[in-house]
Amino acid sequence: MINAKQCRAARAWLAWSQDDLAEHSLVSKRAIAGFELEKTVPHDRTLRDLQRAFEDAGMTFQMDGERGIGLQERQDNSELG
Repeated sequence: MINAKQCRAARAWLAWSQDDLAEHSLVSKRAIAGFELEKTVPHDRTLRDLQRAFEDAGMTFQMDGERGIGLQERQDNSELG
């Protein structure tokens, strides 16, 4: 699942505020802030909700096993042809 660095980076990439992410993920802004500051460890469901919101917006997370190592914007297949 995503880590705090990936969360901050994905928000920056999408130009989303914590309020925007809270709206898209249905996770509280307080939970997002604590996670991004690495002061709290969210439940797995919360991490899945955050990741799903980013993926729905076109982001792909790069993982090395359980460890998040990067992110990228998903390519639209219609642009490849």
